Amino acid sequence: MMAHSGWGPGMYLKDVWPDARFIGYFEWYYQPVGPDVAFMEKEAPSEDQLLRTRGRNAPILTDLAACDFGLCPTHYQKSQFPPVLADKLKVIHDGIDVEKYAPAPGAKLVLPGLDLSHADEIVTYVARGMEPYRGFPQFMAAMAEVMTRRPGVHVVVVGEDRVAYGRKLDEGDSWKKRMLAQHNFDESRLHFTGLVSRADYLKVLQASSVHVYLTVPFVLSWSMMEAMSAGCLLVASDTDPVTELIEDGRNGVLVDFYNVQATARAVLRVLDDPAKHAPLRAAARQTIIDRYNAQEIYARKAALFRS
Repeated sequence: MMAHSGWGPGMYLKDVWPDARFIGYFEWYYQPVGPDVAFMEKEAPSEDQLLRTRGRNAPILTDLAACDFGLCPTHYQKSQFPPVLADKLKVIHDGIDVEKYAPAPGAKLVLPGLDLSHADEIVTYVARGMEPYRGFPQFMAAMAEVMTRRPGVHVVVVGEDRVAYGRKLDEGDSWKKRMLAQHNFDESRLHFTGLVSRADYLKVLQASSVHVYLTVPFVLSWSMMEAMSAGCLLVASDTDPVTELIEDGRNGVLVDFYNVQATARAVLRVLDDPAKHAPLRAAARQTIIDRYNAQEIYARKAALFRS
């Protein structure tokens, strides 16, 4: 039996099937003042926030006590659990389909309603929502600078205009609206695709000149790993989830999450000399092949389950 822990689906499995093995899947443990909150909030959390955070761990702890062992996708995510509990967790990622998420040299981006086959420079950004947790405000501020300096560059944003993590905004407000009002974009070169199919998402990655991934210290997005597998040139935040995979100058470019100018400069450097940075693309893909290849990981999981 396997269950994703956090929302309660695994809480009573051992009561219904007491003799079956139960493997929990654990993504996050909520610290009283979590690394994500400390990274983003200038003020100390309220008493209400502290109590809510402890309460959110209740189903996670119930599953951790009941399971025979647990899986955690990254070492950084495992590090959030108290050491006395973390010993029960094994770090095994879900795995990336490296054959599907592969480079397509010379790919041009053509999606339903969006033809960028003429564009030589495309900066891409992918997230579930447009929000501070994934650095959307910082990304947009950096793109305002990049688009001003590179009149031929196009920017493609994949995701919904919503907050998937963290604090919601008031009805009718959104980070997309705020950023469009705050910066003077040439909107003929700024493209919001909304949600797209897996096939179109892959086309975006394969046509990318530079892929920007920013995150606060939190759960790592699978999209960053899929972008690496697809041979994207990553400009990414120098935060703990990211640095587990990306080494600056070897398989990507790391920037300070909050330093908008640094992000803009990094993107511009890559666009100025793509040939010089091409080895980073190959190294990014090799990182995924070596450490996160789904075929190899599935075999490891099968052996673990049989044991």
